[in-house]
Amino acid sequence: MVRPYAIKVKKRKNRDEKYDKEEQERAEQVEVEEEEPAKRASIEKPTMEVEGKEEEEGKAGTDELVGIPVVPSDKRTNKNGVIFVLEKASLEVAKVGKSFQLLNSDDHANFLLKNNKNPADYRPDITHQALLSILDSPVNKAGRLQAVYVRTEKGVLFEVKPHVRIPRTYKRFSGITLQLLQKLNITAVGNREKLLRVIKNPVTNYFLVNSRKIGFSYSSEKLVKMRKYVDAVGDDVNLVFVVGAMAHGKIETDYADDFIAISGYPLSAAMCIARITEALADKWNIL
Repeated sequence: MVRPYAIKVKKRKNRDEKYDKEEQERAEQVEVEEEEPAKRASIEKPTMEVEGKEEEEGKAGTDELVGIPVVPSDKRTNKNGVIFVLEKASLEVAKVGKSFQLLNSDDHANFLLKNNKNPADYRPDITHQALLSILDSPVNKAGRLQAVYVRTEKGVLFEVKPHVRIPRTYKRFSGITLQLLQKLNITAVGNREKLLRVIKNPVTNYFLVNSRKIGFSYSSEKLVKMRKYVDAVGDDVNLVFVVGAMAHGKIETDYADDFIAISGYPLSAAMCIARITEALADKWNIL
């Protein structure tokens, strides 16, 4: 009786071990199946994080001033270009409260009045609109714009590269200008090219040889049609146009060869520049 009993116990034990092995294999298979999605998630998560970082870096890059390509200019030596000078630009920085800000008549009227200053004289938006008019012109996109210089009311002179993209909104332009006047230059993202930089006076040091310097003033007695005026200038002459970027008054420069008026009515700086660039585009057959 002992031996059969022992055999039965042994068979039941083997059957139990078989079932235990099957359950263990099933459990291991389930664990493997659960681990695979976890591994895929762990692999995809860093990828998503990298992509998220790249998107954030791209967004951050758009907040900075960056250069944009323009249509390549013709390299032939018989083609000259144009230089614009914005004089008496109202770009002044002051400490308002706990921070430095670019003063303007809308946001700082009370501050200016307390300091015995006329808020109407503080119009940095005029410079902003003038720069947009210059840089958005077909003359610039065709590569015929050589340089843009801005001199503030305080005498600070800075250069704007023709291929720079000026911010469209005044708020961002104000921040860029504040950074420029404090750090003396603005660099592009990536190649660190100086797109805007403060330079030494006088501005005439940066004009090309054989340049004709033309100033604009509503009070000038010489009223001309802009198209005829530029057509009369020889193709071997480099043109320099000096435009006032202030709310009122007239520019007073000792380097202008001629002072002209192009309308019987007062024009804004942006409108004056639009007429100039349109006449140049017709002269140079730029469509």
